[in-house]
Amino acid sequence: MTDVFRTPDERFAGLPGYDYAPHYVEVDGLRLHHLDEGSGSTVLCFHGEPSWSYLYRHMLDVLVAHDHRVVCPDVVGFGRSDKPTDPGWYSYERHCETMARHLEQVDLQDVTVVVQDWGGPIGLRWAVEHADQVARLVVMNTGLFTGRVSKGFMRWRDFAERTPDLPVGFIIQGGTTTELPAEVVAAYDAPFPSAESKAGAQTFPLLVPLSADDPGASEMLAVQEALSRWDKPALVAFSDSDPVFPYPQAGEVFTALLPTAGEQVRIEGAAHFLQEDRGAQIAEAMLAAFG
Repeated sequence: MTDVFRTPDERFAGLPGYDYAPHYVEVDGLRLHHLDEGSGSTVLCFHGEPSWSYLYRHMLDVLVAHDHRVVCPDVVGFGRSDKPTDPGWYSYERHCETMARHLEQVDLQDVTVVVQDWGGPIGLRWAVEHADQVARLVVMNTGLFTGRVSKGFMRWRDFAERTPDLPVGFIIQGGTTTELPAEVVAAYDAPFPSAESKAGAQTFPLLVPLSADDPGASEMLAVQEALSRWDKPALVAFSDSDPVFPYPQAGEVFTALLPTAGEQVRIEGAAHFLQEDRGAQIAEAMLAAFG
């Protein structure tokens, strides 16, 4: 068993806009966390790099107010979930397996799956492999990586590889159009008080396949193929100010792939972390599409 860092609970006390009770399950000795708020039709939200469930608070509050239950898991290595400190522990396969075993312990039926960033490769794979539990998809600012990457991504990858002590809050601020208050930036930093706590965050960019032969590429291609046959409602909503997943091209990949997607929804004035910039607007678009 690798060494594991567990962020002290007091790091999560009094975070702005995040007055939610933690829920935990155990997978292979790891304590994994999720939010579970409200009641009604379930919305399951997958975060990405280097965020955590805090990112979904603006959407969560609107959806709960409209009689939805919202579940937001923290990926292993992030948020209130345990954090293996060995970067070599992390892989796409291990993330997917750990998430699946986490969600086996949560009551999930007829769910709307919401994905963004690395939440896409993990959450969309979970959705196609558990399609009997999924009723709808919401795809935001993500991709399925099968070997082609941009020069901008390579610069980000190189930075992450050289920087074990990633400035998480600074990165989130750099991926938003909103000028975040210092206490919100600090909330994104809260799970990660030391370099050893950031092994998962440092490793995620290195898990993106750079060629079709790299680990994860064939699995993500299989997810693409499954999505090409998707017959349940889907909403594609990308922001218009994200250099990582530029509008409209990045979203059009999914409107072309998903037979039920319809026209892409433009989230105006938002950058990569569109849930932070325009969370309420995204929730309203979901309510308009699905009720």
